[in-house]
Amino acid sequence: MPKRGKDTAVRLTSEQIVERLVDAATTLLAQAGPAEIKARTVAETAQVSTMAVYYHVGGLPELLQAVIDQGFRDLDRAFHRVPRSEDPAADLFGIALACRSLARANPHLYDLMFGLSTRRGYRQLRPSRAGSMARSEAFQAAYSHLLQECARFVDSGRIRREENPEVVATQLWSCVHGFITLELGDHFAQFPDPVSQVLASAMVNILVGLGDTPESARSSLVAAVCAHEESSDRDVLTRPTSAQSAGAP
Repeated sequence: MPKRGKDTAVRLTSEQIVERLVDAATTLLAQAGPAEIKARTVAETAQVSTMAVYYHVGGLPELLQAVIDQGFRDLDRAFHRVPRSEDPAADLFGIALACRSLARANPHLYDLMFGLSTRRGYRQLRPSRAGSMARSEAFQAAYSHLLQECARFVDSGRIRREENPEVVATQLWSCVHGFITLELGDHFAQFPDPVSQVLASAMVNILVGLGDTPESARSSLVAAVCAHEESSDRDVLTRPTSAQSAGAP
């Protein structure tokens, strides 16, 4: 089979080229880190010309903004996949676990999405300022899931009804985001199980402080962890093996 070369880009639409570039940049972030995110290396990975980065996207900052937007769309889909139950607190824990899974799958992408620099060898990447509105919209699409679940939790009567769902969402998001940031920076190496020992305990404390009972909060956590593990097991079972991906019989 002839090797696909850069001239393949001639037969691609602009949308397909942009998709290739975004996928290539995301892959490079995961495999090599921010230092490899350059117009030339991204174009080579995408198997298009370097000029395609400028012609179809506008430049490296605009490409990085597209990567960020795609990251938040992936987060949005991850939140959609969290099974919705009759227990809004369990669903909130499920959202937290889904966010952690996405961050651990590509820590550098998570850094880029939230403007962090927690890993060694980090080179500050600067997304396009012109894309700040698009970034906000992409983030809000994912963040709306958290707001909806917090509103449902307040309405359930498990916490004080005078609590503002948006304030509750901000508190929980700060907890989860702070935990993920510290965990990715290897600050929890002394804990055998940082999810239960740190994240879960912190979230339970927040819910109890809002008026929930310790028993109800812990029960919701256990339900969320079980649902997350079952979902992860299903993903492993349905994911194609390398041989299947290659078309082996």
